[in-house]
Amino acid sequence: MQADCENCFGLCCVALPFGKSADFPCNKDGGEPCSNLKSDYRCSIHGDLRENGYKGCTVFECFGAGQKVSQFTFAGESWRGTPEKAELMFKVFPIMHQFHEMLWYLNEALCIEACRDIHADLMCMNKETEALTLGEPEEILRIDVVLHRFRVNELLVRAGELVRKEALVIYQLNPKN
Repeated sequence: MQADCENCFGLCCVALPFGKSADFPCNKDGGEPCSNLKSDYRCSIHGDLRENGYKGCTVFECFGAGQKVSQFTFAGESWRGTPEKAELMFKVFPIMHQFHEMLWYLNEALCIEACRDIHADLMCMNKETEALTLGEPEEILRIDVVLHRFRVNELLVRAGELVRKEALVIYQLNPKN
C-alpha cells in the first residue's frame, strides 16, 4: 500500500486540485496538469518541491492508488494516450485513493497483536475493500464510499479501543515504565 510513481500516469499531479496556500504557490483545478508535470508523467522539480512552494506534494501519499488506476483499472492506458478516458480516470483516482487509504489502515490493524480478537473481522473487511478496487471504472464511481468508510471506521475504532485497553493493562502491571 505505497506509491509506485514509475507505474503511474502522474494522477496526483493532474486529477487533484490545489489552492494557493502555505502548501502550494498557486491554484490548480482538478483535471488540469500541474505546470511541473513532464511528458513522461514525472515532476520537473521533484527534488526541490519545498523550495518551490509545493510542500503539499511532499506529504501526499496515494497508498498505491495511482498505479492501481493507471495499470489495473485502465489497463495501462494513459490520460494523454486516451484523452476520451481522462475525465473518467480523474474521477476514479480520488475514490481509489480513499479505498487504498482504508486498506492501509486495515492492514496496519491486522499487524497489531492487541487486535487479534477482531482479526477475522479485519480480514473480511480488508477483502471486501480490496474487491471494491477491482471493478470497472463506472462500477467504482457508483460505490457509496461514505457508507463503506463508515463501516471500515467502526472496525478501526474497535481496533483502537483494543490497543488502548492493552496499553492500560501493561501500564497498570508496570507503572514505572
